[in-house]
Amino acid sequence: MEGLNLISTFAEFKELKNIDRPTMMSVLEDIFRNQLVKMYGTADNFDIIINIDKGDFEIWRNREVVEAVDDPSTQISLEEVSKIDNSYEIGEQFTEEVKLASFGRRGILNLRQNLSGRIMDIEKANLYNKYKDRIGEIIVGEVYQVWKKEVLVMDEEGNELLLPKTEQIPSDFFRKGDSVRAVVSRVDMKNNNPVIILSRTAAVFLERLFEQEVPEIFDGLITIKKIVRMPGERAKVAVESYDERIDPVGACVGVKGSRIHGIVRELRNENIDIINWTSNMQLLIQRALSPAKISSIKVNEAEKRVGVYLKPNDVSLAIGKGGSNIKLAGMLIGMEIDVFRDLEEDEEDVLLTEFSDEIEDWVITALKSIGCDTAKSVLALPVSEIVRRADLEEETVMEIQKILRSEFE
Repeated sequence: MEGLNLISTFAEFKELKNIDRPTMMSVLEDIFRNQLVKMYGTADNFDIIINIDKGDFEIWRNREVVEAVDDPSTQISLEEVSKIDNSYEIGEQFTEEVKLASFGRRGILNLRQNLSGRIMDIEKANLYNKYKDRIGEIIVGEVYQVWKKEVLVMDEEGNELLLPKTEQIPSDFFRKGDSVRAVVSRVDMKNNNPVIILSRTAAVFLERLFEQEVPEIFDGLITIKKIVRMPGERAKVAVESYDERIDPVGACVGVKGSRIHGIVRELRNENIDIINWTSNMQLLIQRALSPAKISSIKVNEAEKRVGVYLKPNDVSLAIGKGGSNIKLAGMLIGMEIDVFRDLEEDEEDVLLTEFSDEIEDWVITALKSIGCDTAKSVLALPVSEIVRRADLEEETVMEIQKILRSEFE
């Protein structure tokens, strides 16, 4: 009965953990042999027969019949054998069944513990390998627990996955029981336990969403060349079509935005700019800074910097809210972008560099980084806006505007 219960436990593990039959058989035989070595010093002369389907097992011990015993683990005396069966002769193999009861209570407990440990190790390895192969895939899970720094998500098989706060879109809000979509970002091993990390901020998450929503991308007719994101705020996606009959931007947007709306909702209303990719750097820069209209472009390949000149009304469009547009455009083309006003539109304006004797160079650099390269461009913005975007002190900005204003009085 004890043997039946033990094998039933093995069978339960097999069903619950989805371990293949050969592995299960190997594990069972291995733990039995380890226990036999502890009890008898060797397991070489034991036959172990396991039938998982029926839930039973047999262990048979083989010993040579001898006149005088030199090695009790592999030999048995004729005198002892005769008490059991007098038909044996010297030199023959005597086989007897080893009952589970002979293992003793402690031995059976060791078997259970060893099995549990081995099964857990196999399960951990299986889980690690499974999700290692799924890195970059979208999975759908259920929120099981919400903590301050992370969310515990359960997959369809009950495996635990982690969605850290740093991998969540800033406006994400989850409750227990919610369904969540995320991409498998990485799989770590901590204290011999696999830790599956999910992400909703990775560029590959947006890429997989496009593959799900746009059949042409999934089929390979349209290729996503590059994705840059400020999660929850804005993203730029550069696409290219290998079929002249297909408009890649139109296909990604869909009729009346039908395809992109679902992606935007999933990303908590993240603004997505879809750009037609080109190898022409100047044209790519123009498309990346859309909707701003660029007057001229100067590319410095050596320093990986681009100077773009725009009409005054287009400067704010090029920079975008909080500098998001220009920052993402720079990430897309792989260069730093400096925005300058086209002074032909306003001959009375003065470049900030003309005030280098009154304003420190690092302050001028901070102002130029947000597109304010002239006196009037700085005066045109509210103090609070410059403080937020250029990361300057309010008193400093007020003093700067005072200096610039005096130039035109």
